[in-house]
Amino acid sequence: MYWAQVITYVSIIVAVIAMIAKVLRYLTAPESFRWELYPVPHEKGRAEYGGSYLEELDWWSKPRHSDWFKEISEMMQEIFLLKGVYHNNKKVWTFSLPFHLGCYLTIGWLLFLLLGGILETAGVAVGTGGNTFATIIHYLTIIFGYAGLVLAGVGALGLFAWRSSNKAQRRYNSPAEYINLLIFVAVVTVTLISQLGADPSFTTLRSYVGSLVTFGAAPPLGTLMTIEIVMISLLIMYVPLTRMSHFVAKYFLYHSVRWNDEPNERGSKLEKRLMELLDQKVGWSGDHIKTGEKWIDVVQETGNEQ
Repeated sequence: MYWAQVITYVSIIVAVIAMIAKVLRYLTAPESFRWELYPVPHEKGRAEYGGSYLEELDWWSKPRHSDWFKEISEMMQEIFLLKGVYHNNKKVWTFSLPFHLGCYLTIGWLLFLLLGGILETAGVAVGTGGNTFATIIHYLTIIFGYAGLVLAGVGALGLFAWRSSNKAQRRYNSPAEYINLLIFVAVVTVTLISQLGADPSFTTLRSYVGSLVTFGAAPPLGTLMTIEIVMISLLIMYVPLTRMSHFVAKYFLYHSVRWNDEPNERGSKLEKRLMELLDQKVGWSGDHIKTGEKWIDVVQETGNEQ
């Protein structure tokens, strides 16, 4: 087995484990303190004016109706158009949008390479001379690949320039913020040079991905393409280990904190989770609170309403 294949396998395994661990961490986290901000997109008939089911008299005795289509629509706008960034910081949005779109297209490119590699291992030629489906995969791979790489590279450069030149932003930047963007620029640059020079249609790269599926021998690779493959593999492993995988946190932030309007009803799962938290002991001290007591006892004491 070619040593680059080993690096790719290890990178994928580490990335999958890291992503699963991150998701489980948020799933098992204590109940979050809600924002209680409106509008909530899934409030059917009320989201337009920022209303809530709490407007209803005796709301707890009435069925609640949700508009999941509206919530999904809001999610899509945030994911693909970065709606929140656009409304709050248009300068950042100018570079952040192409960077994120480039990342999405690059993920699609990798998936098309995988699909094409699987087709080739099944004996289906992927290219202009193949069947209709294989030909579509061939062209989509090229379109998604180059569009994604260029957009991600331009976006990363723009974000790096903004973080470097904006005096107000610089004080909040850690070295990792600059390094992460430069890593993307480096990977994109090497990949574009390698592919345009030796494999413009991604034929060899698709064969390499196919060899990963079959655990077979890798096709002949030049030095630059080997470096490209190693860099892409390490980036796949690196992203889930850093804050660049913030999309996981963002999903839970929106659904568990920002848009969560589940009522705390008697006998509900939410009540059970909250009671478990109140059963924990106070771990910090202050003149107004008794350290070591259970939260439920502390908050029920007279004079501790604050």
